[in-house]
Amino acid sequence: MEKEALIYIAGHRGMVGSAIHRKLKAEGFTNFIFRTSKELDLRDTLAVKAFFEAEKPDYVFLAAAKVGGIQANNVYRAEFIYDNLMIQNNVIHQSYLSGVKKLLFLGSSCIYPKLAPQPLKEEYLLTGELEPTNEPYAIAKIAGIKMCDAYRSQYGCNFISIMPTNLYGPNDNYDLNNSHVLPALLRKMHEAKITNQSTVTVWGSGTPKREFLHADDLADACYYLMQNYNEPGLVNIGTGEDVSIIELAELIQRVVGYEGKIVWDATKPDGTPRKLMDVSKLASWGWRYTIDLETGIRKVYETESVFQAVTT
Repeated sequence: MEKEALIYIAGHRGMVGSAIHRKLKAEGFTNFIFRTSKELDLRDTLAVKAFFEAEKPDYVFLAAAKVGGIQANNVYRAEFIYDNLMIQNNVIHQSYLSGVKKLLFLGSSCIYPKLAPQPLKEEYLLTGELEPTNEPYAIAKIAGIKMCDAYRSQYGCNFISIMPTNLYGPNDNYDLNNSHVLPALLRKMHEAKITNQSTVTVWGSGTPKREFLHADDLADACYYLMQNYNEPGLVNIGTGEDVSIIELAELIQRVVGYEGKIVWDATKPDGTPRKLMDVSKLASWGWRYTIDLETGIRKVYETESVFQAVTT
């Protein structure tokens, strides 16, 4: 990417989009286009068409999406498939029509079959049944990958797809009703600590294993791939290391300094038993993560305003 290039980051205020923005600014890029969801509804085909015709970005990072944890994915199933399909269809198609030089589409590790062999290799896509609780979201993301490949094949578009593992970092969602497991545990432990609760109840058995990547590492990988990768298919982005939810909860308990007891509610769903990414393809291109899990969680807990706000 040229330093003077015009860059559109869709979803720039979210955890991923804001991390990409920080990374690009640190690398010397200054020419950005931003629109909030109120200013531009990416589900609105005509509005997105008008935006691309007027602005004509050179590069696009498609980080906008409707996201959430197990509960939100399972309850708002229609919204998760409709909103995500509309967002990506509009942005990808208009990027083609307006002559965008390169687009990076961000998916999710939930695209892989529920019982796929571990670690998850890129070639395991579409080899089995998906996890039912987030199937609508996963199907939308699979469609995005295939759309990027189809536009590459038919129109010669340099559209690439990356599949991050579970993410955390600045500007995460800490709403206990629809957040992912790591930010939800941080919020629960923090509130339990400041209100002197004797127990914290966590969904599931705690036995599933998950991999976590700091958003700043993801942004670094996105920048690296935008500079170096121009191939069809998808690329996993992760650490290649995972922990059980029990281990994660205990780590967060230590970071927060909560001294109560963790209670596991086994009547609630666990989700996919394990989701560890095979990152050998990414490693072969010369990239590796730098922020270990405990360091990343401590940084988030010490700096995120939501934890300061709750205490006042």
